[in-house]
Amino acid sequence: MLDDIVSRSALQARKRAIAKTLCYRLFMILITTVVAWVVVGDVGAALNIGIATNVVKTGTYYLYERTWDHITWGVSAPA
Repeated sequence: MLDDIVSRSALQARKRAIAKTLCYRLFMILITTVVAWVVVGDVGAALNIGIATNVVKTGTYYLYERTWDHITWGVSAPA
């Protein structure tokens, strides 16, 4: 049963996953920094918050994506 859900081969290249991760995280840094700036009113503190939180989130997002690449549940087989 587990063999029907988990695959040993990745569905996308690692370079693609890294590129997706970095693009997404750059966008999230911008959003987090703007929200932090509105809340704390200090651009320097907002940048520190935006960068620190997104460095951690980048790593966790990449690991999350790579894990899901090995789960075949909900993915159609190629024709």
